[in-house]
Amino acid sequence: MGNTTSSAISKEILEDLKLNTKFTENEICQWYENFQKQCPTGRISPEEFEQIYARFFPESDATSYAQHVFRSFDTNDDGTLDFKEYIIALHMTSTGKTTRKLEWAFSLFDVDKNGYITKTEVTEICQAIFKLIPKEELTKLAADENTPEKRANKLWAFFEKKDNERLAEGEFIKGVIDNENAMRLIHYEPIK
Repeated sequence: MGNTTSSAISKEILEDLKLNTKFTENEICQWYENFQKQCPTGRISPEEFEQIYARFFPESDATSYAQHVFRSFDTNDDGTLDFKEYIIALHMTSTGKTTRKLEWAFSLFDVDKNGYITKTEVTEICQAIFKLIPKEELTKLAADENTPEKRANKLWAFFEKKDNERLAEGEFIKGVIDNENAMRLIHYEPIK
């Protein structure tokens, strides 16, 4: 491979990440080096992930949202994130295609990991999103989405489901793609 950094990461993982992300070999190797410095065990615990996430939302309580994000990226359910899961997460949330991002968003909302989303799960994630929003921004939200429950109700209405029905991944992706407001409601974007 030519440099010592890339030899530290297995060829298999490197090739897999090059195939499944838009990152270059150089970028992946650089991230691997930083990851090894930050996480000498080669794994990120939920607590470490929460601390990392908290840095992005210093004015808010990011704990519950970080826990949901962590769960959605811990694809092998071992309670930690390894380098590959970490890079896939980085890719999905930053440079991934809209459909891939929505697949991830579905897994975020699918709290019990049963392959479906319920209104209760939507409300739970909306509550976590609301904890990310600084207090001064909460006052600027529209009246029909200024509480987690109102936001969940508004989002759920886009899918035309009864409160006790559930939503499959394809329905979720189509519903969000078909409606700009639904796209806006599934995450928090700080006011610039």
